[in-house]
Amino acid sequence: MQRFAGIDYGSKMAGTTCVAIQFESEIRVFQSEKNKDADAFVLKTLNEYNILHVYLDAPLSLPLAYFGKADEFFYRKADKMLRAMSPLFLGGLTARAMKLKHDLSKKNIVCTEVYPKALVQELKLHHYKVDLVLFNNALAEKLQLTINASNWHQSDSILAWYSGFRHLQGFANYFGDEGEGIITV
Repeated sequence: MQRFAGIDYGSKMAGTTCVAIQFESEIRVFQSEKNKDADAFVLKTLNEYNILHVYLDAPLSLPLAYFGKADEFFYRKADKMLRAMSPLFLGGLTARAMKLKHDLSKKNIVCTEVYPKALVQELKLHHYKVDLVLFNNALAEKLQLTINASNWHQSDSILAWYSGFRHLQGFANYFGDEGEGIITV
């Protein structure tokens, strides 16, 4: 199987962007540094580990209304189905994510949108955003892999990775409309 990564995409300079990649029986997480460009960090990390497919926790499209094809300006069908935030509410993060996808496509890297919270709900994992240790233990048991997430951003990148694993194995679920944007869970 090709090497792929899950990314929890945070503010550009906040130090909260995390990239999760599997190495043998362990998921390693790499985190951007505060006051350093997270986008440059992502590109460097993907290049260093020869990543060909990225599963990104960030909106990668806008509602069809922005293209004159619908009347809903705030939410995509996928957002409504999963009760996710509007890409417009996330504003600059959405724009950066769309640009990242554009830049990655030039390097033949596929970028797929995921939503870790929906995966947590589907898998019925407990303690999400409540108790990091208990949640990570449940996640590691579910994945049957070693994980060492020291914060929620790192856990979300591992969840993004797991959505990618499910997608590549053919058992992911898909929400939304192909013409507007699909979220893979």
